[in-house]
Amino acid sequence: MDGLPIALFDAAILGALSEDLGVGGDITTNATIPSGEQATANLVVREPGRVIGLDIAARVFQLLDPGCKFLSFVADGDAVQASIVLATITGEARALLTGERTALNYMTHLSGIATATASFVAAVEGTGARIVCTRKTTPGLRSLEKYAVRMGGGQNHRFALDQSVLIKDNHIAYTGSISEAVDRVRSRVGHTVFVEVEVDTLAQLEQALRCRIDAVLLDNMSVATLRDAVEMVDGRVVTEASGGVRLETVREIAETGVNMISTGWITASAPSLDIALDWPT
Repeated sequence: MDGLPIALFDAAILGALSEDLGVGGDITTNATIPSGEQATANLVVREPGRVIGLDIAARVFQLLDPGCKFLSFVADGDAVQASIVLATITGEARALLTGERTALNYMTHLSGIATATASFVAAVEGTGARIVCTRKTTPGLRSLEKYAVRMGGGQNHRFALDQSVLIKDNHIAYTGSISEAVDRVRSRVGHTVFVEVEVDTLAQLEQALRCRIDAVLLDNMSVATLRDAVEMVDGRVVTEASGGVRLETVREIAETGVNMISTGWITASAPSLDIALDWPT
């Protein structure tokens, strides 16, 4: 998974399986399926999209049945059409049925993120603007969700609060001014730390540009104001547009000349991609 080690998502998978199995295990499957019986099932996508999470699905089944065989026919990030068989799983029938929902929960969610990201990336093609995600992620799944964004063609904003500085409106309100907030930051962090400031108006932008910063987050600005902001910045720092970004408006935002467009929608609200486990009849 693009360098993501199994250890990074094993804990999440085990937690998800524990949540689903409860104390007594899968009482339905254990009552209807004899122990040790072998079976084969297919993972099938029901609609077009970008597929993510095959390694995770394989790991779900392998944790339940170490002898399980998972054969993928596509790779993470591939664009697929409806009705395509993504993978075939062969192993204990009980493991396949018990792990079905957990595997699909991961795959449909992550594939939905990648599919939504790919739509945004396609919408801004040729403008030079990059689509980036935010920290609006599911607790415990940030690395996986940001991986899905990358597989959809997008890029990642900071992973955690210790990666870079983002001075937001509440930091400015508490310290009293943009310059004071930036001065406090610069007195505490090293010279290699990236510093970005969120601004809501051109007047705030003018203040920010007088400070030693690396980027400005242009928050909830109209398209016309974004154009003025990009002109005012004139390439001195990185420009990032954020707030209210939708698929219908992202192209217009990109054409203002901003370097990045950040949206929490692709990780927090993207619809799941319809994927199913087809059982042999």
